[in-house]
Amino acid sequence: MDEDYDVVVLGTGLKECILSGLLSVDGLKVLHMDRNDYYGGESTSLNLIQLWKKFRNSDNPPAHLGSSRDYNVDMVPKFIMANGALVRVLIHTDVTKYMYFKAVDGSYVFNKGKVHKVPATAMEALQTPLMGMFEKYRARKFFTYVHDYNENDPRTHEGMDLTRVTTRKLIAKYGLGDDAIEFIGHALALHRDDRYLNEPALDTVKRMKLYEESFARFQGGSPYIYPLYGLGELPQAFARLSAVYGGIYMLNKRECKVEFNDEGQVIGVTSEGETAKCKKVVCDPSYLPNKVRKVGKVARAICIMSHPIPNTNYSQSVQVIIPQRQLGRKSDMYLFCCSNSHKVAPKGKFIAFVSAEAETDRPEIELKPGVNLLGPVDEIFYDTYDRYEPVNESSVDNCFISTSYDATTHFESTVKDVLNMYTKITGKVLDLSVDLSAASAAEE
Repeated sequence: MDEDYDVVVLGTGLKECILSGLLSVDGLKVLHMDRNDYYGGESTSLNLIQLWKKFRNSDNPPAHLGSSRDYNVDMVPKFIMANGALVRVLIHTDVTKYMYFKAVDGSYVFNKGKVHKVPATAMEALQTPLMGMFEKYRARKFFTYVHDYNENDPRTHEGMDLTRVTTRKLIAKYGLGDDAIEFIGHALALHRDDRYLNEPALDTVKRMKLYEESFARFQGGSPYIYPLYGLGELPQAFARLSAVYGGIYMLNKRECKVEFNDEGQVIGVTSEGETAKCKKVVCDPSYLPNKVRKVGKVARAICIMSHPIPNTNYSQSVQVIIPQRQLGRKSDMYLFCCSNSHKVAPKGKFIAFVSAEAETDRPEIELKPGVNLLGPVDEIFYDTYDRYEPVNESSVDNCFISTSYDATTHFESTVKDVLNMYTKITGKVLDLSVDLSAASAAEE
């Protein structure tokens, strides 16, 4: 191990694995270590016995749940936007050849006590019970404006500069009410809270366009795709990629200690008495706790069920967003459900998650509105984890620390963090103008 490396990566969470893959492809000499004896870090997938060990301190799950190895329960469950940044990274790195994806059946939003399908097209907007008849026509006009909007063609802007006009102003122009604004902002543009209303509208319009393009991609019932056998496949696929380009992996490396010189710059990482010299370190917050600060906490319920989420048209895989206003919260709550159709559970079993940014210290009570939407559950586990973000100056100490995973059930914010880190590490912007047809999702 007493070698010189360009970068040492600590932790095999998804963000760290994507970065080690990208940096290896760029020709950097990468050493990747993890204190755990498995891939995935915080974003790993567990089988049934591992799940029982983690949450019940037992390695004996009930027999009626079926075989342990038929379960792949993601610890950070997120769907992938079919035309989003993560798909572009997967194609750019050719990681798609190591994995199989399948479209997700449905995308829903909770409104006034009921679960409704998210309308993603002008046609669907005319049929949704989320709006009254007159508002549907106004919404259709707004969707058409968004569909036709082209940043580089002022003729499509209708005289508005969306880098200055707020989202609130843009939506007001179309006379849409609170319910319409809510599902547009939270279920289509996927904002986590209402701050976006006072920010420039361009971001929201781009997010809506991404949703629409992703929705059209596989002609399914949602804009999302998800890997067969769960997200645990992703870190491993990027690890394989890194290895193909000469990256070296070491699991089960206890006590990885980052070493600094007198100026506070990284000079290496020591583990088990050996030091790997390096110019830069990439890691998750747990490896450099004195360079991060706590910014929040995620509460979640992990459920095993024998049926799909009610009122989602028997969807085998589905996301339901509960906007903050519906529950009197400061941020949204998310439901995520997957099943045997994505090979994460045996036939007849469903894995569901309810997750939210914790606003109290009582997850059982806080998540109850989401858990109530699931119907009867066979087993339920409650969990909370702290969220951290870096406070160091990476240009000074050469430490590049990822931000903890948020409560959302899609990957857009995760990949944004990865791309920002990549630019800080390399000084380059990753070119994601790829041929999207290179990624396909399996049909039924």
